[in-house]
Amino acid sequence: MRILIAEDEPRISRFVARGLKAHGYTPTVVEDGITALDYASSGEFDLLVLDVGLPRMDGFAVLRALREMGADIPVLMCTARDSVADTVHGLEGGVDDYLAKPFRFEELLARIKLRVRERNDAGAQPTRETCALGDLTLNLRTRVATVGVGAQKREVELSSREYTLLSLFLEHPNQVLTQEVILSRVWGYDYDGASNVVVVYLRYLRKKMGADRFVTVRGAGYKLVDPHES
Repeated sequence: MRILIAEDEPRISRFVARGLKAHGYTPTVVEDGITALDYASSGEFDLLVLDVGLPRMDGFAVLRALREMGADIPVLMCTARDSVADTVHGLEGGVDDYLAKPFRFEELLARIKLRVRERNDAGAQPTRETCALGDLTLNLRTRVATVGVGAQKREVELSSREYTLLSLFLEHPNQVLTQEVILSRVWGYDYDGASNVVVVYLRYLRKKMGADRFVTVRGAGYKLVDPHES
Protein backbone atom coordinates (compact mmCIF):
# COMPACT_ATOMS: atom_id res chain seq x y z
CA MET A 1 0.00 0.00 0.00
CA ARG A 2 1.63 3.25 -1.17
CA ILE A 3 0.96 6.38 0.91
CA LEU A 4 1.94 9.86 -0.28
CA ILE A 5 2.80 12.28 2.54
CA ALA A 6 2.70 15.98 1.58
CA GLU A 7 4.30 17.73 4.56
CA ASP A 8 6.97 20.44 4.66
CA GLU A 9 7.98 19.95 8.32
CA PRO A 10 10.71 17.25 8.30
CA ARG A 11 10.10 16.37 11.96
CA ILE A 12 6.48 15.46 11.25
CA SER A 13 7.07 13.75 7.90
CA ARG A 14 9.83 11.55 9.40
CA PHE A 15 7.57 10.65 12.33
CA VAL A 16 4.67 9.67 10.04
CA ALA A 17 6.83 7.85 7.47
CA ARG A 18 8.63 5.83 10.14
CA GLY A 19 5.33 4.75 11.70
CA LEU A 20 3.78 3.79 8.37
CA LYS A 21 6.83 1.73 7.40
CA ALA A 22 6.54 -0.16 10.70
CA HIS A 23 2.97 -1.10 9.73
CA GLY A 24 3.87 -2.39 6.27
CA TYR A 25 3.02 0.68 4.19
CA THR A 26 5.32 2.26 1.61
CA PRO A 27 5.45 6.03 2.30
CA THR A 28 6.76 8.70 -0.06
CA VAL A 29 7.33 12.23 1.24
CA VAL A 30 7.03 15.46 -0.79
CA GLU A 31 7.51 18.93 0.65
CA ASP A 32 5.49 21.31 -1.55
CA GLY A 33 2.04 21.51 -3.10
CA ILE A 34 3.00 21.42 -6.77
CA THR A 35 5.01 18.22 -6.32
CA ALA A 36 2.18 16.78 -4.22
CA LEU A 37 -0.31 17.44 -7.02
CA ASP A 38 2.01 15.88 -9.60
CA TYR A 39 2.58 12.72 -7.55
CA ALA A 40 -1.00 12.37 -6.30
CA SER A 41 -2.45 12.62 -9.81
CA SER A 42 -0.12 9.92 -11.17
CA GLY A 43 -2.36 7.05 -10.07
CA GLU A 44 0.55 5.37 -8.29
CA PHE A 45 -0.61 6.05 -4.72
CA ASP A 46 -3.43 4.60 -2.64
CA LEU A 47 -3.89 7.55 -0.28
CA LEU A 48 -2.64 11.11 0.25
CA VAL A 49 -1.87 12.57 3.67
CA LEU A 50 -2.06 16.27 2.83
CA ASP A 51 -0.91 19.20 4.97
CA VAL A 52 -2.74 22.49 4.44
CA GLY A 53 0.22 24.84 4.89
CA LEU A 54 2.41 23.70 2.00
CA PRO A 55 4.74 26.06 0.08
CA ARG A 56 4.19 26.88 -3.62
CA MET A 57 0.58 25.59 -3.52
CA ASP A 58 -1.45 25.12 -0.35
CA GLY A 59 -3.32 21.94 0.54
CA PHE A 60 -6.76 23.33 -0.32
CA ALA A 61 -5.56 24.24 -3.83
CA VAL A 62 -3.97 20.79 -4.26
CA LEU A 63 -7.22 19.12 -3.21
CA ARG A 64 -9.33 21.30 -5.52
CA ALA A 65 -7.04 20.62 -8.49
CA LEU A 66 -7.09 16.87 -7.85
CA ARG A 67 -10.88 16.73 -7.76
CA GLU A 68 -11.24 18.97 -10.83
CA MET A 69 -9.06 16.60 -12.84
CA GLY A 70 -11.12 13.62 -11.67
CA ALA A 71 -8.52 12.04 -9.36
CA ASP A 72 -10.34 9.93 -6.77
CA ILE A 73 -7.37 9.23 -4.49
CA PRO A 74 -8.51 9.30 -0.82
CA VAL A 75 -7.20 12.46 0.87
CA LEU A 76 -6.61 12.80 4.60
CA MET A 77 -5.97 16.47 5.34
CA CYS A 78 -3.80 17.45 8.32
CA THR A 79 -3.73 21.00 9.58
CA ALA A 80 -2.89 23.12 12.61
CA ARG A 81 -5.94 25.20 11.78
CA ASP A 82 -8.97 24.07 13.76
CA SER A 83 -11.62 26.58 12.71
CA VAL A 84 -15.01 25.38 11.52
CA ALA A 85 -14.56 27.41 8.31
CA ASP A 86 -11.37 25.56 7.39
CA THR A 87 -12.94 22.19 8.14
CA VAL A 88 -15.98 22.99 6.00
CA HIS A 89 -13.71 24.30 3.24
CA GLY A 90 -11.83 21.04 3.15
CA LEU A 91 -14.92 18.84 3.28
CA GLU A 92 -16.65 20.81 0.53
CA GLY A 93 -13.49 20.57 -1.56
CA GLY A 94 -13.66 16.78 -1.56
CA VAL A 95 -11.44 15.76 1.35
CA ASP A 96 -12.19 12.31 2.75
CA ASP A 97 -11.09 12.98 6.32
CA TYR A 98 -9.70 15.78 8.46
CA LEU A 99 -7.11 15.52 11.27
CA ALA A 100 -6.03 18.45 13.45
CA LYS A 101 -2.42 18.87 14.56
CA PRO A 102 -0.98 17.82 16.91
CA PHE A 103 -2.13 14.25 16.47
CA ARG A 104 -1.11 10.83 17.78
CA PHE A 105 0.11 8.32 15.23
CA GLU A 106 -2.49 5.75 16.32
CA GLU A 107 -5.30 8.12 15.32
CA LEU A 108 -3.70 8.83 11.95
CA LEU A 109 -3.21 5.11 11.33
CA ALA A 110 -6.82 4.32 12.26
CA ARG A 111 -8.11 6.94 9.84
CA ILE A 112 -5.85 5.68 7.05
CA LYS A 113 -7.06 2.11 7.57
CA LEU A 114 -10.68 3.27 7.48
CA ARG A 115 -10.24 5.22 4.25
CA VAL A 116 -8.42 2.33 2.55
CA ARG A 117 -10.99 -0.18 3.79
CA GLU A 118 -13.85 1.93 2.48
CA ARG A 119 -12.22 2.27 -0.92
CA ASN A 120 -11.47 -1.42 -1.26
CA ASP A 121 -14.72 -2.45 0.47
CA ALA A 122 -15.36 -5.79 -1.23
CA GLY A 123 -11.75 -6.95 -1.19
CA ALA A 124 -10.76 -5.69 2.22
CA GLN A 125 -9.20 -8.10 4.65
CA PRO A 126 -11.23 -8.75 7.81
CA THR A 127 -10.23 -6.53 10.71
CA ARG A 128 -8.66 -8.28 13.68
CA GLU A 129 -10.69 -8.07 16.85
CA THR A 130 -7.99 -9.33 19.21
CA CYS A 131 -4.25 -9.63 19.54
CA ALA A 132 -2.47 -11.85 22.01
CA LEU A 133 0.79 -13.14 23.44
CA GLY A 134 0.56 -16.28 25.53
CA ASP A 135 -2.30 -15.94 28.02
CA LEU A 136 -2.51 -12.16 27.54
CA THR A 137 -5.23 -11.08 25.10
CA LEU A 138 -6.34 -7.58 24.12
CA ASN A 139 -9.76 -6.99 22.56
CA LEU A 140 -9.24 -4.18 20.03
CA ARG A 141 -12.95 -3.38 19.91
CA THR A 142 -13.78 -3.21 23.63
CA ARG A 143 -10.23 -2.24 24.71
CA VAL A 144 -10.38 -4.77 27.54
CA ALA A 145 -7.45 -7.11 28.23
CA THR A 146 -7.69 -10.60 29.70
CA VAL A 147 -4.90 -12.36 31.58
CA GLY A 148 -4.63 -16.03 32.51
CA VAL A 149 -6.50 -19.16 31.44
CA GLY A 150 -9.34 -21.24 32.84
CA ALA A 151 -10.38 -20.35 36.39
CA GLN A 152 -7.42 -17.97 36.63
CA LYS A 153 -8.58 -15.86 33.70
CA ARG A 154 -9.45 -12.27 34.62
CA GLU A 155 -10.37 -9.07 32.81
CA VAL A 156 -8.21 -5.96 33.07
CA GLU A 157 -9.66 -2.54 32.35
CA LEU A 158 -7.27 -0.08 30.73
CA SER A 159 -7.09 3.67 30.44
CA SER A 160 -6.80 5.08 26.92
CA ARG A 161 -3.03 5.54 27.23
CA GLU A 162 -2.53 2.10 28.79
CA TYR A 163 -4.46 0.54 25.92
CA THR A 164 -2.36 2.33 23.31
CA LEU A 165 0.87 1.34 25.02
CA LEU A 166 -0.16 -2.31 25.41
CA SER A 167 -1.36 -2.56 21.81
CA LEU A 168 2.00 -1.20 20.65
CA PHE A 169 3.85 -3.93 22.57
CA LEU A 170 1.47 -6.61 21.24
CA GLU A 171 2.15 -5.46 17.69
CA HIS A 172 5.85 -6.13 18.35
CA PRO A 173 6.01 -9.13 20.74
CA ASN A 174 9.47 -10.05 22.07
CA GLN A 175 10.90 -7.00 20.30
CA VAL A 176 12.82 -4.28 22.15
CA LEU A 177 11.16 -0.88 21.77
CA THR A 178 13.22 2.18 22.63
CA GLN A 179 11.84 4.95 24.80
CA GLU A 180 11.96 7.30 21.78
CA VAL A 181 9.82 4.95 19.69
CA ILE A 182 7.32 4.49 22.52
CA LEU A 183 7.04 8.23 23.15
CA SER A 184 6.49 9.05 19.47
CA ARG A 185 3.98 6.26 18.90
CA VAL A 186 1.97 6.61 22.13
CA TRP A 187 2.35 10.26 23.15
CA GLY A 188 2.89 11.84 19.72
CA TYR A 189 5.67 13.56 17.84
CA ASP A 190 5.23 16.83 19.77
CA TYR A 191 5.32 15.36 23.28
CA ASP A 192 7.34 17.52 25.67
CA GLY A 193 6.15 16.29 29.05
CA ALA A 194 7.92 14.33 31.76
CA SER A 195 10.73 12.11 30.47
CA ASN A 196 9.80 9.30 32.89
CA VAL A 197 6.24 8.93 31.59
CA VAL A 198 7.07 5.60 29.88
CA VAL A 199 8.38 4.18 33.16
CA VAL A 200 5.25 5.38 34.97
CA TYR A 201 2.85 3.75 32.52
CA LEU A 202 4.86 0.54 32.38
CA ARG A 203 4.52 0.42 36.17
CA TYR A 204 0.74 0.64 35.76
CA LEU A 205 0.70 -2.24 33.24
CA ARG A 206 3.03 -4.37 35.35
CA LYS A 207 0.80 -3.89 38.38
CA LYS A 208 -2.30 -4.90 36.40
CA MET A 209 -0.86 -7.80 34.40
CA GLY A 210 2.30 -9.00 36.08
CA ALA A 211 5.74 -7.46 36.26
CA ASP A 212 7.44 -10.37 34.48
CA ARG A 213 5.63 -9.66 31.20
CA PHE A 214 7.38 -6.33 30.62
CA VAL A 215 11.14 -6.68 30.52
CA THR A 216 13.55 -3.78 30.84
CA VAL A 217 16.55 -4.20 28.54
CA ARG A 218 19.18 -2.00 30.11
CA GLY A 219 20.46 0.69 27.77
CA ALA A 220 18.08 -0.34 24.98
CA GLY A 221 14.40 -0.18 25.94
CA TYR A 222 11.55 -2.49 26.87
CA LYS A 223 9.88 -5.59 25.48
CA LEU A 224 6.75 -7.65 26.07
CA VAL A 225 7.32 -11.39 26.62
CA ASP A 226 5.29 -14.47 27.50
CA PRO A 227 6.50 -15.31 31.03
CA HIS A 228 5.31 -18.91 30.65
CA GLU A 229 7.42 -19.58 27.57
CA SER A 230 10.31 -21.91 28.30
